[in-house]
Amino acid sequence: MCGIFGIIGNCESEDFNAQRDKFLECSKTLRHRGPDWNGIHIDNENKVVVAHERLSIIDVDNGAQPLISRDGNIVLSVNGEIYNHQGLKDIVVQGSYDFKTSSDCEVIIPLYQKYWYPFVDMLDGVFSFFLYDKETKDFFVARDPIGVNPLYWAENIKGELCFASEMKAIKMWDDNCQIKIFPPGHYMSKNRDIVPYYRPQWVDKRITDLDYQVSEKEVCYQVRESLTRAVEKRLMTDVPFGVLLSGGLDSSLTTSITNKILKERGNCGWGDKLHSFSIGLKGAPDLKYAKEVADFLGTVHHELHFTIQEGMDALRDLIYKLETYDVTTIRASTPMYLMSRKIKATGIKMVLSGEGADEILGGYLYFHNAPSEEDFHRECISRVQNLHYFDCLRANKSTMAWGVEVRVPFLDKQFLETSIPIRPDLKIKSRFEDSPRVEKYVLRKAFDKDMNEEGYQYLPDSVLWRQKEQFSDGVGYNWVDSLIAEAEKQIEDFDPEEVERFYPVNTPTTKEGLYYRRIYEDLFPECEDVSKYWIPNTKWDGVKADPSGRAQNVHDEHDENF
Repeated sequence: MCGIFGIIGNCESEDFNAQRDKFLECSKTLRHRGPDWNGIHIDNENKVVVAHERLSIIDVDNGAQPLISRDGNIVLSVNGEIYNHQGLKDIVVQGSYDFKTSSDCEVIIPLYQKYWYPFVDMLDGVFSFFLYDKETKDFFVARDPIGVNPLYWAENIKGELCFASEMKAIKMWDDNCQIKIFPPGHYMSKNRDIVPYYRPQWVDKRITDLDYQVSEKEVCYQVRESLTRAVEKRLMTDVPFGVLLSGGLDSSLTTSITNKILKERGNCGWGDKLHSFSIGLKGAPDLKYAKEVADFLGTVHHELHFTIQEGMDALRDLIYKLETYDVTTIRASTPMYLMSRKIKATGIKMVLSGEGADEILGGYLYFHNAPSEEDFHRECISRVQNLHYFDCLRANKSTMAWGVEVRVPFLDKQFLETSIPIRPDLKIKSRFEDSPRVEKYVLRKAFDKDMNEEGYQYLPDSVLWRQKEQFSDGVGYNWVDSLIAEAEKQIEDFDPEEVERFYPVNTPTTKEGLYYRRIYEDLFPECEDVSKYWIPNTKWDGVKADPSGRAQNVHDEHDENF
């Protein structure tokens, strides 16, 4: 992944060549996303800027951007990976375009030339891109279906448009314009309408549309095969890579599947073995399980530690990189942000991670309180549709803050199509007749050694059937407790009515929320609409508002103080 920056000007725009230094400075604010190289293309006649900050993962030697077609008409800047690029080149392009690089992203140019907007839905990958067509004076901007990769845009009083991977670049371009999130699964072209291109069938499926006749064994097979394919396509890389291993179900399965594929290929990656990374306070619950998984699989495991003070010291820098004031995102991003810095120091440039499974399969503990299967199912869909505000943002920006790319197989388009329509009674279910119900049952069962023909054991049962532990809790319970205590010290008085008057949009409801909001507003004034709060569905009986899993009664170590 990289950083992109683009401007569409007009007849009122000043000389763009004279502003080259300014545009370079705007692009430079994204350099943490792309520390390997940068490039800029300025068309002063038509008042267009296309800039790029590169993190080189594919075609390290020749894949620098912006990419320009051989005839010079198409200029392209992409943040992303196109996993099916070779198939598109072989089957769709079929030699009709003379490629200049082996980059997975260059295939966007001939697809645009041949199909215009319908080509976007052909792409299997995660992306945000800005394309300019000199011949037609048109531009084309698009974002991937779920919003794994960030993209923001704004229009200033001159009618100029700006697009960027992070809003800090737009703030430097024009501090007076209103910045907006470019919605996932949409594109924009010359008429400036934002048009949806991704409308999967699962969005409109109601509980009555789900298949209650298909066997549990068949569903498990489909889940296992689909997730395995999703992991395999994300091993496309020309640089050293590893896996994030928290010790929870999702990251552990991602690690296990990756390890199995590499062994079958006879290529176990960097140093001939897969490298796994975990982080936590000393004695954190996740560290124990992460080591158990690493020992079971035989990965080269890196157990990283941080202190509460180190986490506190990083908060302001973290919020600047994240561009959010959401409480749960900041709680969980801090250890991920610190871990990514240490990962970068090892030479690793890409990691796989387990984000998305909890939204798809109802894995958060509050899902136990769903009043009906219909409510459960609709909540899953809603959570997936809002991932770009939360887990996608956290995973992408926490890692890209240090030039590390994260890939998330659970958010693969085909895996979503397989897993979201699974009926709720298989997503949360008892493993044994008299045992408590367990979240993400079908995912656990799909990778149980008794459910696959090989009898292959992906994980120890102690991890495969472990209760959900949210990342901000799993890194050490003292972390969240200390954040709450720090906010109590920083915010002496909390008058809800006064807070609402001062912050009428997404009003903070706790001292911790207000503490983060003040930092955010200092860094990004007038940008309150860009962020949202992640909270459990408190409309359901018994669900508490605090995003910590420990707040819910079903948690094995439920904390009454929440």
